[in-house]
Amino acid sequence: MTLPGRTPGADERVSLRVDLPSEGYHRRLIACQEACPVHTDARGYVRAVAEGRFEEAYLIARGPNPLASICGRICAAPCEANCRRGRVPRVDDDGHFFATDRPVAIRALKRFVCARYGPEARPRDEVLERVRSFVPQACAGPEELASLVRASVAGRFAPARGERIAIVGAGPAGLAAAHDLALLGFLPVIYEREPVAAGMLAVGVPAYRLPRELIRREVAVIEALGVELRCGVAIGRDLSFAELRRTHAAVLLAVGAKSSRGLGLTGERGPGVIGGVDFLRAVALGEALELGRDVVVIGGGNVAYDVARSVVRQVALDAARTARRATHGGRVRLVSLESLEEMPADTLEIREGDEEGVERHNGLGPTEVLRNGDGRVRGVRFRRCKRAYDEERRFAPVFDDADQLELECDTVLLAVGQATDVAFVADGGADIAWARPGWPRVDAETLQSTASGVFVAGDLAHGTRLLIDAVASGKRAARSIYRYVTGRELQSETLTSHLVLERYRREHGYESLRRVELPTSAAHARLAGHDVEVEQGLDEQLARREASRCLDCGVAPVFDGERCVLCGGCVDVCPTQCLKLVPLSDLVDSRELQVALGAAFDCAPSSVATASLGSAILKDEDRCIRCALCSARCPVDAVSMERVRFDTTWRAT
Repeated sequence: MTLPGRTPGADERVSLRVDLPSEGYHRRLIACQEACPVHTDARGYVRAVAEGRFEEAYLIARGPNPLASICGRICAAPCEANCRRGRVPRVDDDGHFFATDRPVAIRALKRFVCARYGPEARPRDEVLERVRSFVPQACAGPEELASLVRASVAGRFAPARGERIAIVGAGPAGLAAAHDLALLGFLPVIYEREPVAAGMLAVGVPAYRLPRELIRREVAVIEALGVELRCGVAIGRDLSFAELRRTHAAVLLAVGAKSSRGLGLTGERGPGVIGGVDFLRAVALGEALELGRDVVVIGGGNVAYDVARSVVRQVALDAARTARRATHGGRVRLVSLESLEEMPADTLEIREGDEEGVERHNGLGPTEVLRNGDGRVRGVRFRRCKRAYDEERRFAPVFDDADQLELECDTVLLAVGQATDVAFVADGGADIAWARPGWPRVDAETLQSTASGVFVAGDLAHGTRLLIDAVASGKRAARSIYRYVTGRELQSETLTSHLVLERYRREHGYESLRRVELPTSAAHARLAGHDVEVEQGLDEQLARREASRCLDCGVAPVFDGERCVLCGGCVDVCPTQCLKLVPLSDLVDSRELQVALGAAFDCAPSSVATASLGSAILKDEDRCIRCALCSARCPVDAVSMERVRFDTTWRAT
């Protein structure tokens, strides 16, 4: 019997609750996929990269994610945060555990395969044709585009009849919804008030992180499915919301949170104080924006760093144009309420900002924007923040009013949060209820508002989150719209199978490889323009090396209790000590354990006497590196390496 649990230390008696495998256990083992909001089979494409199957890797990554190429550049990668490689203990030369390893660079590997086989490398129609016809060999997740097409051909899924669906907002949620609605048989029409598509991806994310041509190519693939995109059309100005509802079978609001939020400081309103999101939009669209030479950016998140790093580039460009850098200087300071350790910005953003000359001031909260007699900004007054979060990690800043200081500047950029702008629903949206001003009340499961036929996705539905969360939200809204318009329920069915791997092998030395450091351009070279990319892609050698670090969590050693002779050989040979042989009497009694043991020994749970039933093997999944030494060592072939496979089909009822 194999009972997964935590492996105790040498002097620690086992007195713990043992988790028995339950429904969905093998899915949860694939931690990267479990963490992804669209359930991308990251393990699948990472292992494909390791084995040199690069096109297959792209197709796996693209299957559930219509913005895979964009995610390869800027996704916050919750898959990496959950990667089991980052939880495996590292061992020194003497065999002592001293730390945990680092996650696999999953996002960088996605970028690698997208750059070779995505829309940035191939015509849009070829990309679609390859994804449509893709049949995965051993994937651990649904390849939605291909499986929906096959389901339609097989008659298990009846597409819609070309009903027109209005989508307000061409950001990631709107694009993902349009993509899936087109697959479901609708004619989606996206209305975007900006002159370009992609929402904050195009007007909020700096070009040094996300090239504009890549965005255009990714959007073109979605348009090729039959999605109509109308940029420069503002609902409420060019077309009323009421008219939109009358002329479409359903409406999806996916406008995002694209407005800057203020702090309400004294002196905040007036020239020289600009919203961070407004500044990023102006830079992205090439609009003229008066910017001083001594800039203070207020905020501590990723958007604040996008703003500050964009200002650094703008200052460098202006200096180069005017050839007056020596006299004007050019200074950019980022002031954060949080300490360096508490800052919500990614560590990489902070480090690269430091490299580029962003001066960082931590632990300061603004109290007033100071102005001269003529109304121009002359500085900001701050007070010391002693603590930004309480013991339970709730935002609860504590200030020291006696410790104040002033920073001189001529421009203030506020990057302290974002707000929505949904004033356009006033004409025709009286039946929409509001959770709070600017945020509609939304059903958490269906994403439908209180108004008939009006759905909500993205930031407007769940607040500002990650790019991939917006994509997942748009996809979920598309399925709800299908249900609302057609009256049919769209369901997926997954068949789980286990394949014994007779000749399972791993790359030599994979367990000791350290995470590759992603190459970046030199700090001085980055300031040559807003579109000079900072992060550079991996070459084939580095990509395959990094991918080989993947533990392949879709594979696991499976123990046959009827064959096992409890010799302990698997325990002895395990290099990470993830296995432990213990008497059943040492385990904490629980009803769940009694039921499992009763079934195993064909007796009533109440009559289970653990003291007389023998031993159990405990397995710590966080330590297992899938090396197969336990399988090789077993003298009675009681341990086999097996791959779990999930085959997903769709049907409508």
